[in-house]
Amino acid sequence: MIDKLEMFIALAQAQHFGRAAEVVGVTQPTLSAAIKSLEDELGVMLVLRGSRFGGLTPEGKRVLDWARQIVGDARTMKEELRAARTGLSGNVRLAVIPTALTAVSQLTTNFARAHPNVRFTVLSSTSADILHSLEALQIDAGISYLDNEPLGRVVTVPLYSERYVLIVREDDALAGRGTVGWGELGGLPLCLLTPDMQNRRIIGGHLAEAGVSVTPAVETNSTIVLISHVLRGGWATILPLRAAEIFLPDAPLRAIPIVEPDARHAVGLIAPWREPHTPVIAALLLEARRMAED
Repeated sequence: MIDKLEMFIALAQAQHFGRAAEVVGVTQPTLSAAIKSLEDELGVMLVLRGSRFGGLTPEGKRVLDWARQIVGDARTMKEELRAARTGLSGNVRLAVIPTALTAVSQLTTNFARAHPNVRFTVLSSTSADILHSLEALQIDAGISYLDNEPLGRVVTVPLYSERYVLIVREDDALAGRGTVGWGELGGLPLCLLTPDMQNRRIIGGHLAEAGVSVTPAVETNSTIVLISHVLRGGWATILPLRAAEIFLPDAPLRAIPIVEPDARHAVGLIAPWREPHTPVIAALLLEARRMAED
């Protein structure tokens, strides 16, 4: 049953029988037969079929929720039994918003010192994709915003608060300023993150509250691209200080705090709402709480 549910989850994610078969490492006929067997066992049709995948039936959508819960619980059980035998090991898939990528190493490094047999795969992702991937069992945890948009059924550990700065070259006219107000940013040649990034929506909200409308000439999903444009001259960008400070010591850049308001937004670790958590995720949540205290 568990194998069939995992194939069903893969099909719901891929929305294509061939791609789903590749994900789970079986042939397409094997996957199709497993889905048909699952339908027979449950007594309902799960998938709309035609010449290709046609989506899930209403019953299929309900079964998908149960499948994710059952498969997640089965994985947790296996991880707990393995940890009891051999200690913590395995791979943690961690998705992180771009503005927190420079901060994630503190969490992973501290965790790796205590648990050297655990490996990390760290992926850059939007906040919305992090929540979707958690629900779909595609990642184990994420680092994202906690207080700006609904998170749904997850467990969270606050890590730090973002504070926003204007990044300019040290020869820019604003470089000598101690602070700058949100209302002063309207006429600047800004490059910003893309609108699908929650950071961009947060910044857009503060600019709108200050009565400022901006149309950035450059949009990207990479903080490195933003910084590289500022370094070329003639550009400015807005970033959280934590995301920018890795570039500041060795580059001709200035970070000017943005005030009126001195806005702050919480960033933290997000994990699926499950009791019990896998031993690895339980240990990761504990390490995140220690990091927040420090």
